Amino acid sequence: MRALLIGSAMIPLAIGIARAEPVDGPAAAAAPAPRGNASITGTISQAGSGDYLDGASVSIPALGLATAADRAGRFTLAGIPAGTHDVVVRYVGFPDARRSVTVTDAAVVLDVAMTIETSADGDEIVVSGSRPIAESEAAALQIQRTSPSLVSVIASDSIGRLPDQNIAQAVSRLPGVGVQRDQGQARYITLRGSPINWTTLSFDGINVVSPEGRDARFDSIPSAIASQIIVRKAVTPDMTGETIAGNVDIITRSAFDYPGLKVQAKGGLGHVELGKKTEYEGSLVVSDRFDTEIGEFGIVSSASLYRRGMVTDNFETDFEAVDRDLRPGYETRNWARETENKLYRLTRKNYSLSSRLDWRPAPGHKLFAETIYSAFEDDEQRNNYIFDLDDQQSRTPNGTAACAVNARPASGTTGYADVCTGNTPLLGTVYGIDLNSNFTVRKYKQSVFTNTLGGDHELGDWKVAWRGNYTRSIDDRSQPAQLNYDSPSFGTNGANAANRLTVGYDLTDPQLAKVQLYRTIRNADGSFSRGDRVTAIEDFPRTLSRLRSLKAQDVTEAYTAKLDISREASVFGASTILAAGVRYDDRTKTSNEYLLDLSTPAQFAAAGIATNYSAIAKPGGFQGEIPLGYTFQYFDRDKVLGLVDQAKAVGSYVRSDANFYDVGEKVYSAYAMATATTGWGSIIGGARVEHIRNDARAFSIGTVGTGAAATTVTTPIDVKSSQTLVYPSLHLNWDVDDRMKARLSFNTGAARPDYDQLRPNLSYNDANATISGGNPDAKPEKAKGVDLYVEYYTMPRGFLSIGAYYKDVTDVLFDSTQTFGRTTLNTGGVDRSGYLYSTIVNGGSGYIMGIEGAIQQQLEPFTADLGLPEWMGGFGVQLNATINKSRAETPGTAALPSRKVPLPGASDAIYNLIAYYEKYGFSARVSYQNRSAWLDAIGGTDTIGGVVRGIDGGDFYWAKDNELDASVRYAINNNVEIYGDFANLLNGPGRRYAGSSAYTIEHETFGRRYTGGVRVTF
Repeated sequence: MRALLIGSAMIPLAIGIARAEPVDGPAAAAAPAPRGNASITGTISQAGSGDYLDGASVSIPALGLATAADRAGRFTLAGIPAGTHDVVVRYVGFPDARRSVTVTDAAVVLDVAMTIETSADGDEIVVSGSRPIAESEAAALQIQRTSPSLVSVIASDSIGRLPDQNIAQAVSRLPGVGVQRDQGQARYITLRGSPINWTTLSFDGINVVSPEGRDARFDSIPSAIASQIIVRKAVTPDMTGETIAGNVDIITRSAFDYPGLKVQAKGGLGHVELGKKTEYEGSLVVSDRFDTEIGEFGIVSSASLYRRGMVTDNFETDFEAVDRDLRPGYETRNWARETENKLYRLTRKNYSLSSRLDWRPAPGHKLFAETIYSAFEDDEQRNNYIFDLDDQQSRTPNGTAACAVNARPASGTTGYADVCTGNTPLLGTVYGIDLNSNFTVRKYKQSVFTNTLGGDHELGDWKVAWRGNYTRSIDDRSQPAQLNYDSPSFGTNGANAANRLTVGYDLTDPQLAKVQLYRTIRNADGSFSRGDRVTAIEDFPRTLSRLRSLKAQDVTEAYTAKLDISREASVFGASTILAAGVRYDDRTKTSNEYLLDLSTPAQFAAAGIATNYSAIAKPGGFQGEIPLGYTFQYFDRDKVLGLVDQAKAVGSYVRSDANFYDVGEKVYSAYAMATATTGWGSIIGGARVEHIRNDARAFSIGTVGTGAAATTVTTPIDVKSSQTLVYPSLHLNWDVDDRMKARLSFNTGAARPDYDQLRPNLSYNDANATISGGNPDAKPEKAKGVDLYVEYYTMPRGFLSIGAYYKDVTDVLFDSTQTFGRTTLNTGGVDRSGYLYSTIVNGGSGYIMGIEGAIQQQLEPFTADLGLPEWMGGFGVQLNATINKSRAETPGTAALPSRKVPLPGASDAIYNLIAYYEKYGFSARVSYQNRSAWLDAIGGTDTIGGVVRGIDGGDFYWAKDNELDASVRYAINNNVEIYGDFANLLNGPGRRYAGSSAYTIEHETFGRRYTGGVRVTF
């Protein structure tokens, strides 16, 4: 509410300031003069460094003509009548540059080198020295200011760096951007609190399918490959319609971004506090241009590597509603069915290679070829100890009468979900249960290999741009080894319970699940008691019960071809760019899994595999810090992989037909739009039409019959579908004056179901009358939205904005269980249309609405007026906040009616608070990020004990996320800079809970990280 009130106050304040300033911009321009045949072309650069000023505004106010320089600093003003005209060049952070230019009927060249200050006698002063924060702020604000649609921008500084190691972390500093983390590293991006699948990823305007599909992952993309990141929050007709929230467009480097040879390098070494591990980072960019007899060539290549060793402190607890919990008060209880620790040792790597060749064979023509390879790897070893609290759930007494509390459970029962033993869902003791120990070696890799050919051509009054792209994304989910060790069986009425655990659990602290382990005593009457405390988990007997090795890979191949044509014309007296284009996308995602699986003593004996844990144990203590309540030994990676090699002698990798799918998608699209520039601003209007064809192949796997007569039936399935969607949009930009801009946008979009959701895999079980799998009939989530924003740009590089948005959504997708309702699986006289079907389905309508505010300002322009010393001018702030409200209707059935919930992934509040100091070659930044809790997934519901309840304790939420980072820089000279980065200083957890915040289902911490190094550029 405070953010709302402050934001609302910004608008009259900003308007008052703006009205007090002299007006010299489009709003004050005279009526446009008659058009002529002359033109002015040239470049805009920074004096001293020669760096091009991308997005610099070039205008002739008296004629109502304006344009923006491209990323090579080039501009063209056409249709100028003969005579002498005043040209105004504006760029954030620089005073306006004014030039008087005389033109006839020919082209005139005007090159402008912008300077920072002017001395008292009028001479220009070129200010040198490193101001990385100021430079990147100015570049970003200039592109944002001249954009015809609503965007937020991050731009690299003169050292060629973005503020963070990966794209997700860099973008998270922008207004309205939240992130979802994995192992403490930013991974997914949510725009203005919306679900992550509503945000698309593109490189230079070409949409790229992430290795995971439509849930675009950004942690696999190092920031070293980008010169800019443009977050487009309002969809225009020339963008694909497969987004609702917006698009993150990574603008890669071009040699023509620089005036000549450019070399940038970085090297750093760091320390990870948890586990006392080491991290490394490095990057190199080399760029140059060459004039030849056949035109000018430019080539830029880059490489980057980030490597971090780490361990993770973890506990997880799964809750459930227990159908045998019939004692008084049962309707309010959700019991912990298991609690566990996943203790990771892993090495995480991000790396990239890219190269781009540009060729300008003649003025007005440019060709390029670009290739980018980016990868993310986790080499993981995981000790997983699961205390199976509900191991003997069926033994829980199910009487309904009140009972006296007796700590000793009834004969042959464990005390699970039994209030008569004094147990509660969060505190108690269970006896004689199973310890399930899993030991996993995981070699996880995601990669994107994208290649683009393109050209931009000026053919008289026409401009033509074409692109061709091939992208291969791979999600390698292989697990070279997973070993499961189990306790001895419970036995008849607990005859073997003495060889199993008694566990005292205390889950009352949401930040720490505590367990204490004891021997189990079986009394003469068959009841159980607690024996001696045990701290070494190896003291409990366990035997190898299963050995698996998984080779799993999802491969997405995508081909894109697009053609855009535009022409400038005069429509109703306004300078108008008419544009149209066509595009073709052909994408196929294929998932294959091959499993080696041994699970019997005979198989282990034949392979010569020892079944005791000591065969793979490795000396050494716990590397984390969480108080476990027990000690354990890590496993040796090589020994585990050695057992897998032995298993190959008696087993082989078999394809899992149940998990195979091949989903194809062809999209034929076209658009038409017009951008009209007037004396008061601009209008963009148009529409896009997309025709989508899907072809999906998979298998239905059925367990037919019951008991010993049950058989497995495998049937291939091929499903085809098509649909046509139309996306109109209208964007209005009002230049209130040369500093203030108001934007109003009406837009539409859709988020199509992901490829794995469209798969026609169906697994059915006659004994249970259930079906599970994908849903090729799932429809896109469709949205209509409106955005209203006011932006105010203060001098020299300040920024203030307030905005509001609303999106109405239909066919919101949810995981759900419903009646199958189709006859496609009816075989052998069995009607399966009434089976329960677990899949993704479309729910009802929904909405998301909110306000967004941002302030960005440095103290330097005000030090003299405030009587402050010059050194204080280096202080500055970047503040932004987003307040959301969202609702959506879940799918409903007669037994389980629809209900209204927040949109999955939507936080009620996201804000960033950044304070910095930058002067005399020194810069420092402190950044605090906060994202409120958000719905992760809808929990399953069912009628339990005669009451409709959440099967797993309710809906699943992520708890609020707080992050504090800091960095310092010092420029030794114009070419060398030393730096230090300090990440995750609060060392807060990644935490999920079910239903209520008191019921933690996952809690992980990762430790603080400190890195220092050097950057050089020349």
